[in-house]
Amino acid sequence: MTAPPKRPSTQEGFFWKTKTLEEMSNAEWESLCDGCARCCLEKLEDEDTGKIYFTHVSCKLLDSGLCACKDYQNRSDKVPDCVRLTPENVRTLTWLPPSCGYKLVAEGRDLYWWHPLISGDPDTVHEAGVSVRGRVQGTEDEIPDEDLEDHIVQWPAVLPNRARLKKRPKA
Repeated sequence: MTAPPKRPSTQEGFFWKTKTLEEMSNAEWESLCDGCARCCLEKLEDEDTGKIYFTHVSCKLLDSGLCACKDYQNRSDKVPDCVRLTPENVRTLTWLPPSCGYKLVAEGRDLYWWHPLISGDPDTVHEAGVSVRGRVQGTEDEIPDEDLEDHIVQWPAVLPNRARLKKRPKA
């Protein structure tokens, strides 16, 4: 069986197209994060099916306005179940959102127009409606685990229509 033809890319020559995940410098690796903070939302897993459900409840360290960790360097100490993304696990984690730059690059796909590496602007992830900004309804410290089922939402697993566009929409 032959592989499907490779999709044309306008991103050939950029480091994420020329290097493997393992070959990237720490700065290059970190720059793959688009700043959406969807991975910082609490998730539930159905024990019978393995299906992942996102909530609109965030990690206690997430600044949901900035979509950034309040203590990124010490996050694993303060939140022991914080998952550090690595070249190995981004290929296997089933809960990464479809828009995740790490996931896209691991799959050999192009980054979207709103990714800061493409747009040159860290705010385009918010403009495209991809980030959690304005959508978080509480933190894990505020909402008890037994109430998380009441906070399940669909949007983190879906790519907004304007984010799917090939280019930035004209204002």
